[in-house]
Amino acid sequence: MPPTLASLVHHSALKLTVRAGADRLDVPVRWAHVSELADPVPYMEGGELLLITALKLDAEDPEAMRRYVRRLAGAGVVGLGFAVGVNYEEIPKALVDACADEPLPLLEVPRRTPFLAISKAVSAAIAADQYRAVTAGFAAQRELTKQALNSGPEGLLTALAAQVDGWAALYDASGTVVAAAPDWSGRRAARLTGEVERLRERPAPASSVVGGPEHEDRVELHSLGTGRRPRAALAVGTAAAPGTAERYAVHSAIALLTLTTERSRSLHAAEQRIGTAVLRMLLAGEPDHARAVAGDLYGGLLDAPFRMIVADPVPGARTGASGGDRLGTLAEILEAAAARSGEAVLVVPEGERLVVLAADGGAAVAACVARAAELEAARTSPEHAGTDEDEIVVGLSAPAGPIAAAAAYKQAEQSLSVARRRGRVLVEHEQLAAGSVLPLLADDAVKAFADGLLRPLYEHDATGRGDLVASLRAWLSRHGQWDAAAADLGVHRHTLRYRMRRVEEILGRSLDDPDVRMELWLALKATSTDQ
Repeated sequence: MPPTLASLVHHSALKLTVRAGADRLDVPVRWAHVSELADPVPYMEGGELLLITALKLDAEDPEAMRRYVRRLAGAGVVGLGFAVGVNYEEIPKALVDACADEPLPLLEVPRRTPFLAISKAVSAAIAADQYRAVTAGFAAQRELTKQALNSGPEGLLTALAAQVDGWAALYDASGTVVAAAPDWSGRRAARLTGEVERLRERPAPASSVVGGPEHEDRVELHSLGTGRRPRAALAVGTAAAPGTAERYAVHSAIALLTLTTERSRSLHAAEQRIGTAVLRMLLAGEPDHARAVAGDLYGGLLDAPFRMIVADPVPGARTGASGGDRLGTLAEILEAAAARSGEAVLVVPEGERLVVLAADGGAAVAACVARAAELEAARTSPEHAGTDEDEIVVGLSAPAGPIAAAAAYKQAEQSLSVARRRGRVLVEHEQLAAGSVLPLLADDAVKAFADGLLRPLYEHDATGRGDLVASLRAWLSRHGQWDAAAADLGVHRHTLRYRMRRVEEILGRSLDDPDVRMELWLALKATSTDQ
């Protein structure tokens, strides 16, 4: 530990005597400084033992001494050493009383003890403390390295928690706690997920401190990874700010976990290349070859129904991260969810697009749906108004197997297209099959086609020469039944026959053609809200 006033008083060679503040001797001493200035405060940093002879002080003036001592204490000076036998044979009572009232420890320095001896004693004690801290730091580094090699991150966290007399937790790329030590700290670490998310928004390396005297502990958060976007984070909770030895242990843990993270990143890149090959074979209709290449890495994923996910960034994003970063966030979320549940997931970046193969009903698909729900909700929140920095568009296929992988990919693309057109974050293919085709008629291109097809009929009716559009709608709705349609219109069936012949003449199309009848009916539906 660093030197204290008590250790200096007990130093046999210094012969110091306590004259005031005997109950405050346990305070650490950062340095011993000599100054005869009447006001040395501008040159103090705090933590000093100030040594004086009162050469320029009126040490017998009670008011002057109260002001002097008060300024020293306010500047963080931890003690005052007064040399007797130089200017004063004993410490003036005014100074003793001022130090007792503040209170500020006051040490009497005998004439035979030079100030240099006190400075050397403080310097030697500080050097010895630093040496002990460095030695303890190296020992901690060896222990942490040993645990990292033998027990992985879990063992490393356990050793780190013991070194700092606190707790430690590791977060994955999505901000979820993946390991914590001791076991009781898992709940505490989980409450810091929001802080970890904010930390991950800053380029690595980054750190922050959470908590303080009013909290149950002081927590340091450190990002892990060498890339622009952190891959993980470390939290270290202690009762107070770590000392030098503890700081060595924390920095060693950061270095070891960063190496582990980067090694995992390299392995992840290799796995991703294998995944790309597997996906290409599946889409090419070669499931047997794909299964052979997948091996144990992705083989289990191909043995059960899976979902195909295709994601794109929102085109023309105005602010925030690039499309690659937005998709990278989604990929990290899905991979982290799959890792926590022990399931395989195949993630393949395709330029500005992300393709994912995930187990049907698994954690990755659930995480994708949950992420989409978060982004949908964020669109309406005030703090996200006017920005699209996190927005993506996702299409999700129906459950499929290896033989139908190409069809699943097409389904995901179709869902993606509909999501983009409807302004949605995610659309599942089952939603398209279970819905109606009528909402698709709201597309501008369909409306333009319908308007062009029916425009001659509307122009005819506008002259007051008949009601061809209403007659056509009634006739089509009655499947070409003349009597029923004429009754709906309140006209004779011969009148309705005449109107349908006029429709054929004006449009140049035969109503006997089922394709023509279908196009006209859809056109009427598409324009029904515009006319």
